[in-house]
Amino acid sequence: MTVHLPPPGWPNRSASQSVQVAPHRWHVQRKGAGPTALMLHGAGASTHTWAPLLESGIGDWDAIMPDLPGHGFTKSPRGRARLPDVASDVSTLLTHLDAEPEVIIGHSAGGAVALELVRRSLCKPRQLIILNGALEDFQGAAGVLFPVMAKVLALNPLTGFFLPSGDQAVKQARSVIASTGTELPEKLLKPYAELISRKSHVDGTLAMMAQWSLAELGKALPQIETPTLFIHGAADEAVGVKVAQRAANAMPNADLIVLDEVGHLSHEEMPDRVAQEVRAFCIMASAN
Repeated sequence: MTVHLPPPGWPNRSASQSVQVAPHRWHVQRKGAGPTALMLHGAGASTHTWAPLLESGIGDWDAIMPDLPGHGFTKSPRGRARLPDVASDVSTLLTHLDAEPEVIIGHSAGGAVALELVRRSLCKPRQLIILNGALEDFQGAAGVLFPVMAKVLALNPLTGFFLPSGDQAVKQARSVIASTGTELPEKLLKPYAELISRKSHVDGTLAMMAQWSLAELGKALPQIETPTLFIHGAADEAVGVKVAQRAANAMPNADLIVLDEVGHLSHEEMPDRVAQEVRAFCIMASAN
C-alpha cells in the first residue's frame, strides 16, 4: 500500500504516520510523551500549524495531531465534513490509536470539533483549550468562519480551477493570512502555500465549508461543564473576539484571555505567550 506522507521538510515530518481507519486514510503526527493531548487544526490548515507551539514547550504531552478529514494529507470521501461526522470520525481514530485525551486543544474550526467531541461524550478530557474558536455560523462571507484559505477557495467552487504554486502560492497565502489579522514569516507561510497548491486539500476545505453548521453546538454550550480556556486575538479579523466572549459567557466553567495586537493564528503568531497561558491553565485546572 502506498504511504501518503508530507513532503521532506514538512514540520515534524518525522512524527508523521499514515493510519487507515475507514472511511479515511489519516495523516497523523504523534510526538512526545506524557498525558495525551489531542490537537485539532482549523479549516484550511493541517498539522503543520502546531509546530511553533510545540517548539515553545507547551507541555510534556503525548501530542496527537491529525489532519482533519479532507485536509492536508488525510484522504477522505467527499461527504464526511459535517461537524457531527468529523467528531465521530476523530473519536473512531482515537479508539484505533488507543488514546484517551486528557487535554484537547482546538484552533478555529478545530475548536468547534473539540467542543462537539465533549458535547456528545465522545471524549472526556480534563481540560479544553479553544484558540480563536470559530463557533458561530458565518453570515454570507465564508471568511467569517474559515481562518486561512477560504477567502481564496470560495472564489473557486468548480473543480479544475487554477491552483497556485511556487512564489505565487506563497504570495497568495501571505495575502489571505494577513487579511485575518496575522502576519507570518516566510518559514511559516510555506506550508500554507503547499496546501493551497494541492487539489485534494482545496476540495476538502470546500467540502467542509459546504456542510458546516454550528447551530446545535451553540445551543449546547451551557451544558458543557469541562473546564475551558478560550484564547483569542484582539486583532482577529476572521472570527471576532465577541464570538469567544459569547461562548465563554455561555459555559459554566470557562475563562477567556484576549491577546492584544494578535490576529487569528495566535498560536503561530505568539506561540510562547499561548504556551505560557495553556501551561498555567492546565496546572490550575488540575489542582482544582
